Amino acid sequence: MIPISQRFVASQSARSCARALSTSRLVQSHIGSSPIKYTSEVKIQHIPTAFSTTDSRFFERPRSSVENSELKRQRQMWGTTRALINNCVTGVTEGFSATLRFVGVGYRAALEGGRLALRLGYSHPISMEIPEGLKVTVPVPTRVLISGSDLQQVKLFAAKVREWKKPEPYNQKGIFINDETIRKKDGKKK
Repeated sequence: MIPISQRFVASQSARSCARALSTSRLVQSHIGSSPIKYTSEVKIQHIPTAFSTTDSRFFERPRSSVENSELKRQRQMWGTTRALINNCVTGVTEGFSATLRFVGVGYRAALEGGRLALRLGYSHPISMEIPEGLKVTVPVPTRVLISGSDLQQVKLFAAKVREWKKPEPYNQKGIFINDETIRKKDGKKK
Protein backbone atom coordinates (compact mmCIF):
# COMPACT_ATOMS: atom_id res chain seq x y z
CA MET A 1 0.00 0.00 0.00
CA ILE A 2 1.29 3.47 -0.93
CA PRO A 3 1.38 6.05 1.89
CA ILE A 4 -0.96 9.06 1.53
CA SER A 5 1.90 11.57 1.13
CA GLN A 6 3.34 9.64 -1.86
CA ARG A 7 -0.13 9.30 -3.46
CA PHE A 8 -0.63 13.08 -3.16
CA VAL A 9 2.73 13.81 -4.85
CA ALA A 10 1.94 11.32 -7.65
CA SER A 11 -1.46 12.90 -8.35
CA GLN A 12 0.06 16.41 -8.35
CA SER A 13 2.75 15.43 -10.88
CA ALA A 14 0.12 13.78 -13.09
CA ARG A 15 -1.95 16.97 -13.05
CA SER A 16 1.05 19.18 -13.90
CA CYS A 17 2.02 16.81 -16.73
CA ALA A 18 -1.51 17.01 -18.16
CA ARG A 19 -1.41 20.80 -17.85
CA ALA A 20 1.91 20.90 -19.74
CA LEU A 21 0.37 18.95 -22.63
CA SER A 22 -2.65 21.24 -22.84
CA THR A 23 -3.54 22.61 -26.30
CA SER A 24 -4.30 26.09 -25.02
CA ARG A 25 -0.65 26.89 -24.45
CA LEU A 26 1.31 28.99 -26.97
CA VAL A 27 4.21 27.08 -28.49
CA GLN A 28 6.75 28.84 -30.72
CA SER A 29 8.70 26.94 -33.33
CA HIS A 30 12.42 27.61 -33.28
CA ILE A 31 12.78 27.33 -37.06
CA GLY A 32 11.95 30.99 -37.60
CA SER A 33 14.51 32.22 -35.09
CA SER A 34 17.45 30.16 -36.36
CA PRO A 35 19.96 32.04 -38.55
CA ILE A 36 20.46 31.48 -42.28
CA LYS A 37 24.06 30.68 -43.15
CA TYR A 38 25.40 31.66 -46.55
CA THR A 39 28.78 32.18 -48.17
CA SER A 40 30.36 35.51 -49.13
CA GLU A 41 29.55 34.91 -52.82
CA VAL A 42 25.80 35.16 -52.11
CA LYS A 43 24.35 38.67 -52.21
CA ILE A 44 20.92 39.15 -50.62
CA GLN A 45 18.82 42.10 -51.73
CA HIS A 46 15.12 42.93 -51.65
CA ILE A 47 13.42 43.13 -55.04
CA PRO A 48 9.84 44.46 -55.18
CA THR A 49 8.57 41.56 -57.31
CA ALA A 50 6.59 38.44 -56.47
CA PHE A 51 8.43 36.00 -54.22
CA SER A 52 6.86 32.98 -55.93
CA THR A 53 5.23 32.78 -59.33
CA THR A 54 3.35 29.57 -58.65
CA ASP A 55 2.04 29.89 -55.07
CA SER A 56 -0.53 32.66 -54.60
CA ARG A 57 0.19 32.93 -50.85
CA PHE A 58 3.58 34.48 -51.60
CA PHE A 59 2.83 36.90 -54.45
CA GLU A 60 3.83 39.82 -52.27
CA ARG A 61 7.47 40.09 -51.30
CA PRO A 62 8.44 38.74 -47.88
CA ARG A 63 9.41 41.02 -45.03
CA SER A 64 12.24 39.89 -42.81
CA SER A 65 11.17 41.85 -39.73
CA VAL A 66 8.50 41.14 -37.14
CA GLU A 67 6.25 44.12 -36.53
CA ASN A 68 3.98 42.65 -33.87
CA SER A 69 4.71 39.23 -32.39
CA GLU A 70 1.22 39.04 -30.87
CA LEU A 71 -0.51 38.75 -34.28
CA LYS A 72 -1.22 35.15 -35.15
CA ARG A 73 -0.57 35.61 -38.91
CA GLN A 74 2.95 36.91 -38.26
CA ARG A 75 3.75 34.08 -35.88
CA GLN A 76 2.53 31.60 -38.49
CA MET A 77 4.80 33.00 -41.17
CA TRP A 78 8.10 33.18 -39.20
CA GLY A 79 9.22 29.63 -39.98
CA THR A 80 7.74 29.66 -43.49
CA THR A 81 9.49 32.87 -44.49
CA ARG A 82 12.78 31.69 -43.07
CA ALA A 83 12.50 28.36 -44.93
CA LEU A 84 11.67 30.10 -48.23
CA ILE A 85 14.63 32.48 -47.91
CA ASN A 86 16.89 29.56 -46.97
CA ASN A 87 15.67 27.66 -50.06
CA CYS A 88 16.54 30.69 -52.21
CA VAL A 89 20.07 30.80 -50.79
CA THR A 90 20.50 27.03 -51.24
CA GLY A 91 19.13 27.21 -54.79
CA VAL A 92 21.63 29.91 -55.77
CA THR A 93 24.63 28.18 -54.19
CA GLU A 94 23.98 24.45 -54.75
CA GLY A 95 20.75 24.11 -56.73
CA PHE A 96 18.01 21.51 -56.40
CA SER A 97 17.42 18.35 -58.38
CA ALA A 98 14.86 15.58 -58.76
CA THR A 99 15.29 12.20 -60.44
CA LEU A 100 12.39 10.49 -62.16
CA ARG A 101 12.51 6.70 -62.66
CA PHE A 102 10.29 5.13 -65.30
CA VAL A 103 9.34 1.57 -64.31
CA GLY A 104 7.26 -0.42 -66.77
CA VAL A 105 7.43 -2.13 -70.13
CA GLY A 106 7.89 0.47 -72.88
CA TYR A 107 8.04 3.48 -70.51
CA ARG A 108 10.56 5.87 -72.07
CA ALA A 109 11.52 9.53 -72.03
CA ALA A 110 13.49 11.62 -74.54
CA LEU A 111 14.28 15.25 -75.26
CA GLU A 112 12.92 16.36 -78.64
CA GLY A 113 13.46 19.96 -79.65
CA GLY A 114 13.46 21.46 -76.17
CA ARG A 115 10.42 19.44 -75.07
CA LEU A 116 10.20 16.31 -72.93
CA ALA A 117 8.64 13.45 -74.90
CA LEU A 118 7.14 10.62 -72.82
CA ARG A 119 6.08 7.20 -74.06
CA LEU A 120 4.02 5.62 -71.31
CA GLY A 121 1.98 2.92 -72.99
CA TYR A 122 -0.70 5.23 -74.36
CA SER A 123 -1.63 5.22 -78.05
CA HIS A 124 0.20 8.53 -78.51
CA PRO A 125 3.41 10.07 -77.15
CA ILE A 126 3.08 12.84 -74.56
CA SER A 127 5.02 16.06 -75.15
CA MET A 128 5.62 18.44 -72.24
CA GLU A 129 7.01 21.96 -72.35
CA ILE A 130 10.04 22.40 -70.08
CA PRO A 131 9.53 25.44 -67.81
CA GLU A 132 11.95 28.34 -68.01
CA GLY A 133 14.78 28.12 -65.48
CA LEU A 134 14.85 24.31 -65.32
CA LYS A 135 17.43 22.04 -66.87
CA VAL A 136 16.17 18.60 -67.92
CA THR A 137 18.50 15.81 -69.02
CA VAL A 138 17.79 12.21 -70.02
CA PRO A 139 20.97 10.14 -69.40
CA VAL A 140 19.11 6.84 -69.87
CA PRO A 141 15.65 6.44 -71.50
CA THR A 142 14.19 5.34 -68.14
CA ARG A 143 15.65 8.21 -66.07
CA VAL A 144 15.03 11.95 -66.19
CA LEU A 145 17.11 14.43 -64.18
CA ILE A 146 15.47 17.79 -63.40
CA SER A 147 17.60 20.55 -61.87
CA GLY A 148 17.13 24.22 -61.14
CA SER A 149 17.53 26.95 -58.56
CA ASP A 150 13.85 27.09 -57.48
CA LEU A 151 12.87 24.09 -55.33
CA GLN A 152 9.17 24.65 -55.89
CA GLN A 153 9.51 24.73 -59.69
CA VAL A 154 11.66 21.57 -59.74
CA LYS A 155 9.23 19.58 -57.58
CA LEU A 156 6.18 20.98 -59.39
CA PHE A 157 7.47 19.90 -62.80
CA ALA A 158 8.41 16.47 -61.41
CA ALA A 159 4.88 16.10 -60.01
CA LYS A 160 3.33 17.11 -63.35
CA VAL A 161 5.36 14.44 -65.15
CA ARG A 162 4.47 11.87 -62.47
CA GLU A 163 0.74 12.61 -62.90
CA TRP A 164 0.74 10.83 -66.26
CA LYS A 165 1.50 7.45 -64.65
CA LYS A 166 1.38 7.41 -60.86
CA PRO A 167 2.97 4.35 -59.25
CA GLU A 168 0.41 1.64 -58.72
CA PRO A 169 0.74 -0.89 -55.88
CA TYR A 170 -0.28 -4.12 -57.68
CA ASN A 171 2.33 -4.31 -60.46
CA GLN A 172 4.60 -1.57 -59.07
CA LYS A 173 4.77 0.24 -62.38
CA GLY A 174 4.74 3.98 -62.94
CA ILE A 175 6.91 7.07 -62.55
CA PHE A 176 8.79 7.31 -59.26
CA ILE A 177 10.32 10.57 -57.93
CA ASN A 178 13.76 10.28 -56.27
CA ASP A 179 13.88 7.27 -53.91
CA GLU A 180 10.10 6.85 -53.70
CA THR A 181 8.88 3.32 -53.00
CA ILE A 182 5.43 1.87 -52.58
CA ARG A 183 4.34 -1.23 -50.74
CA LYS A 184 3.27 -4.05 -53.05
CA LYS A 185 -0.29 -5.22 -52.55
CA ASP A 186 -1.43 -8.76 -53.11
CA GLY A 187 -4.01 -9.33 -55.78
CA LYS A 188 -7.48 -10.71 -55.24
CA LYS A 189 -7.42 -14.15 -53.61
CA LYS A 190 -10.03 -16.85 -53.99
